Order: sequence, then C-alpha cells, then structure tokens
Amino acid sequence: MSEAEPAVSRWPARGRTEAVVLVLHGGAELGTGAVPPWKLAYLRMVPIARALHRAGRRHGVEVRLLRNRRYGWNAPAEDPVADARWALERIHADHPGLPVVLVGHSMGARVALRVADDPAVRGVCALAPWTPRGEPVGAVAGRSVLIVHGTRDRMTSPAESHAFAERAAGVAARVARFEIAGEGHAMLRRARVWTRLTVAFTLDLLAGDDGGALRAAWAETGPGRLRIPV
Repeated sequence: MSEAEPAVSRWPARGRTEAVVLVLHGGAELGTGAVPPWKLAYLRMVPIARALHRAGRRHGVEVRLLRNRRYGWNAPAEDPVADARWALERIHADHPGLPVVLVGHSMGARVALRVADDPAVRGVCALAPWTPRGEPVGAVAGRSVLIVHGTRDRMTSPAESHAFAERAAGVAARVARFEIAGEGHAMLRRARVWTRLTVAFTLDLLAGDDGGALRAAWAETGPGRLRIPV
C-alpha cells in the first residue's frame, strides 16, 4: 500500500458478479499513521468479510475489504471518506451499474453512512457506529439502514447511534437498529450475532433472502424498531 492509494482485498463471486459489498474498518478521531494489515481495527473486519463472501458468492456477490491510507478521521480532511469514495469508483469501473452494500464498523460505519449517497449504494450496515451529535443523515436518503450497537460499548455511544437512527428514519427508505445485550465495541463477546445480522441485511438487499432474521424488524412500525434487543 502506498500513500497515493488505499489497499483492497477482494473475494470474487462464484460465476458472474451481480453485486458488491464494500467493507470498511474502524480507526480513530486523529491519526496520520499508515494502516498495516495486522492492525486490529482492520483484522476485526476480515472474518465478517469472509462470512459475507461465503453466504453471498452463490448469489453473485463479490466482497471487497478496504484498508485505508491513514488510521484517523482527521477532520477537516476526513481521510477515510476520500478512501471510500476511491474504492467505490474502482467498483464502478470494474462492475458498472451493479448494486453495492456498505458494511462498516466504528469509524468505518461513519464513513459508510457518509458515502451512502453514491448512486450504486442500496444500503448501509453500521456496526457500533461513531455517529457524533449532529452527524448528517442526508446521504442515506432512500437507502436501507441497519444499525447494530452493543449496550456496553464505551468507545462509541449507543445513545448517539439511536439519535442518528431517529433522524435517519425521516429520510431513509427504512431503518432498523439492534441492541446487543452485554456486548462492547470490539464485537468479540457475541461475534456470531454481529455476523448473522450483517449477512442477513446484505442478502436481504442483494438477493431478497434474509433467512427471516430481519422480517420482524422491518415489520415493526413504532419506536421499537430502533431498540430491538438481541
């Protein structure tokens, strides 16, 4: 990986590619250092990317995991946003016209919610998202949004992701938010739950088959849709 470009790991579809999932890792508010492949924030997303590939490859789903140039958000530069835009342009060049789902954790979830206005994006799965007060929601207009947060997260705020979900519900096509009891930021204690919800959301958007995991969530019409316990 060079300073000029991020890096992308790619898991191809079986046969013809019909859709792409772009996976985005976490980071920090500040940090200009490079992201090596052994960085924990990056490694955390490798099992999720592989699970998405296993579940989706028979449906023609390709999975790409982005590794950013720099570790931090670094406002006002917002370096990972530029990296995600770069990755989306690469997807457009390789697979013009195909639908895309974004999956991000922590800072990567914030990035996904920011770049969801790309015309190819169908929806965003935001895992333990960093959504500070006042985070804009306009980019998710017309998209499907799934937010998953652990109730014991001390790195990113479950209260702020709930507030974001409430604002996003006014513009998004649909929003659901799950609260994983006893789980922290690293998604390790109940890793299978995080993975199951991520895969179900992705297959629902790209293949019309979530295995029933989200049926009740989308059917919920009241405020309970944003506080679904797991």
